[in-house]
Amino acid sequence: MSQPPGTARPGGRTAQNRAAVVEATLAELAERGYDQTTIESVALRAGVHKTTVYRRWRTKERLVAEALEATAEVQIEVPDTGDLALDLQTLARGVRAVLTSTVGSAAVRTLVSGAQSSPEVAQVLRTFWAGRLTKVIPIVERAVADGRLPPGTDSIELMKYLAAPLFHRVLVTAEPVNDKDADRAAAAVLAAARAGVFVVI
Repeated sequence: MSQPPGTARPGGRTAQNRAAVVEATLAELAERGYDQTTIESVALRAGVHKTTVYRRWRTKERLVAEALEATAEVQIEVPDTGDLALDLQTLARGVRAVLTSTVGSAAVRTLVSGAQSSPEVAQVLRTFWAGRLTKVIPIVERAVADGRLPPGTDSIELMKYLAAPLFHRVLVTAEPVNDKDADRAAAAVLAAARAGVFVVI
């Protein structure tokens, strides 16, 4: 049975080209950053003609936005061990894993440059990171409920301070980020949270 005009067979050449272009876009962003990534460089890496990319996405902004949206399923593990220190450590290691992945690296580099000039890309990135920030909410709510953290502890603020040292190493000092760095960030945030630093009055 023939396909209606303008449609593509699932898993066919169109789908394969899209997957190759998305992967190439993320790789370019991770290696070169937003400013140095071009439709031509993506097409070359993906092994497709640049007109194929222009025909579907038309602009770099749309291409980058769709590539990041396509990776939205990348998740950070939400642990529930009953040990708050271990939960935060696991969460921090999850953040480190995302930041050092191709997807995370691409998102971070785009955050630094592309989001400043493209509202479309900026919105995608806000959604991308917001979805990861909310991962800490169940951990904090459980800890508050059983008295391990003070009432009123702000989950999102806690998560921001958990991730901040790791982002600093990636964005500011360009240092490698390992599990030891993640563990240190988790320990510092736990001490601050227990002292009521993140309590919202």
